[in-house]
Amino acid sequence: MTQTGERRRPAEPGRRPGRDRAERAQRTERIQRAKARRGRRSVQDRRRITRPVKRKEMRRRWVAVLSVLTVVALVYLLWFSSMLGVRQVDVVGASSVPGDQIRAAAAVPDQKPMLRLDTDEIRDRVAQMPGIATVDVSRSWPSTLEITVTERVAIAFFDSGPGGDGVHLVDGGGVVFKTVKERPAGLPELKLPLVSADDPVTRAVTGVLGVIPQQLLKQVTTATAKTPGSVEFALADGKTVRWGTSADTERKAKVLAALLTREGKVFDVSAPDLPTVS
Repeated sequence: MTQTGERRRPAEPGRRPGRDRAERAQRTERIQRAKARRGRRSVQDRRRITRPVKRKEMRRRWVAVLSVLTVVALVYLLWFSSMLGVRQVDVVGASSVPGDQIRAAAAVPDQKPMLRLDTDEIRDRVAQMPGIATVDVSRSWPSTLEITVTERVAIAFFDSGPGGDGVHLVDGGGVVFKTVKERPAGLPELKLPLVSADDPVTRAVTGVLGVIPQQLLKQVTTATAKTPGSVEFALADGKTVRWGTSADTERKAKVLAALLTREGKVFDVSAPDLPTVS
């Protein structure tokens, strides 16, 4: 026992205290090296894990950037570039109205981007032409605008008389759309105080002329009415037909065909179930 009262552990036989300390130091050093190696492996493992994540994140960023650039390029190409601008205007369905006049009325800006064209405005401009009944405007990619028209067809005419401005053609809707120098052959003449698409009597007369059988229409020389329900017309042989309204056209036509075989000057089929001849 020492002076401080501590009891020393007796040394094992054959071992020296210095050697024990050296072994303990070596074990401590080995433990520290092992811990250091484990630390280095953990750092390397974390690096191996984070590298693919960073690559994926970079790829996603590049894809997003390229997507935005693609959208911007498409918007510029379609809305602002003349690459997809109008280079040709095709007119379909025109015969009596020259195609150049329709193009001039359409006033389509050359090389203007197709998507920025207002097709409704173009349609309305062409529809104002007197000889055009209907208009359809469509895009034909990449650079052609197509204007499809239906022209007005004359169903009758009226003469403005001495001092007037000539002979005027009228379509089935009562629209006066063209002036000619001479009376057209094969069309009936309207004998009305007023000829206008806004006039109910005009629309009634032209409506009847537009629905009666073609064989009968060829025989009509003049058509008149005082009210929308009192349409009548004269035939080439001098007979007068009182047609009434445009209702029951097929029935009236059959009854009239039978009545015309009889003697008489006035054939009234306004009430087809009670026709009269006088």
